[in-house]
Amino acid sequence: MKPKILVLGAGFGGLELSTLLSQSFGDSVDITLIDKSDHFMFGFSKLDVMFGRETAQSQRLYYRNFAKPGVRLLHQTITKIDPVARRVATDGGTFDADYLIIALGAEYDFAGTPGLSEVNEFYSVAGAEKLREVLPSFKQGHALVGVCGAPFKCPPAPSECALMLHDYLSTRGVRKSCKISFVLPMSAPVPPSPETSKALIAAFAERDIAFYPNKRILSIDPRRGVARLDDDSEMTFDLFLGVPKHRVPLVVLESGLAEDGWVPVKPRTLETKYSSVYAIGDGANTGTPKAGVFAEGAAKAVAEALIARIRNKGKANLYSGAGTCYIEFGGGRIGKVEVDFFSGPKPTGTYWEPSVELRSEKERFGSSRRARWFGEQSVSADGTIYATRQDAHTITQSRSSTSSTARSSRRRWSMALAVAAALSLVALAAADVSGHASIPAFMKGLNALLSK
Repeated sequence: MKPKILVLGAGFGGLELSTLLSQSFGDSVDITLIDKSDHFMFGFSKLDVMFGRETAQSQRLYYRNFAKPGVRLLHQTITKIDPVARRVATDGGTFDADYLIIALGAEYDFAGTPGLSEVNEFYSVAGAEKLREVLPSFKQGHALVGVCGAPFKCPPAPSECALMLHDYLSTRGVRKSCKISFVLPMSAPVPPSPETSKALIAAFAERDIAFYPNKRILSIDPRRGVARLDDDSEMTFDLFLGVPKHRVPLVVLESGLAEDGWVPVKPRTLETKYSSVYAIGDGANTGTPKAGVFAEGAAKAVAEALIARIRNKGKANLYSGAGTCYIEFGGGRIGKVEVDFFSGPKPTGTYWEPSVELRSEKERFGSSRRARWFGEQSVSADGTIYATRQDAHTITQSRSSTSSTARSSRRRWSMALAVAAALSLVALAAADVSGHASIPAFMKGLNALLSK
């Protein structure tokens, strides 16, 4: 009888784990992947939706296009998990497994912060879409980016939101009429990397963004426009952009898998206290950030462990706890931090300064996953084509066969940079004469050019 592997959740961790197992076993193993949604969406794309760069629909990757030998992907809602029996009930049936992997991620606890549901948040797709409609009418006043609890997904995202909001308001010519504040319940934007945190704090200061570390939002009074912080101080606002508290889904809490809101695991093997039950991704308490790249790394470690166990040979590598995060600094520039949580006595981070070139690298990160999981061919800004070789189910990169579309895209980008440089000189010269009055118009034109 084929070994039965049941994967709950088709996010970064579930997709990568199922892909790796399919590559190794083909249809000699019975893999069932269950998710309540019919599509996948990169978390970082929500900021693009929020600021009107993309639509939510354009960013959805539908699971019907996830086709891997030996993998059955079911669109069902999980109603009960029995980790002792490794049995799962859904609205479509009951499933038993030899190996059970919990990859259901983290959900948003809107009720955990009184008043939050009456204002705005940008972590859910619905919240990002709502802000997309709200932001154009915000022309003056205090915008407060506030985090309601930790840990939370993608730690740099609130910093990115504040910096991108500055650019958005500057492009519209209303930045001088607006104040931006950022409240964060951590000592620094990226604690494992002091250099990255220093660069972000400097970017806040340069853009007149008030940064309040080691504080979190306790409650919100929408009628008064007041947020109460955990030090009992209050902060007024005209526009609130929140990050909700996070927790594992209720079905995981009810299963007995979670402790203190998260699933405890052995950090290097991802094993839970239940036999042949693993947890990966945002819901697992590994000591690493809650971000897709870390869920993907955990999936690789569990895949190796399952391959070794099922074949009864070989030894799996431990979860490395290392990953790369890309950070929007505004102005079309992307920074990067490579963090490592387990190699040394304490977590470390290597910082890469923001550049336009790193934007292409971030695009390749997304493009390669789209190709690997969904078989989509896509072209990044530097002309690299990503496609899936269906015979081997691996990623193929082609730089030599650049399409006319890619060449055209590169030419437009190069021209945009050249024109941007020329416009910068003109704008600076005009600023000397007009006292900076021409800067908003210049930025608006530059933004329109670079978005083409």
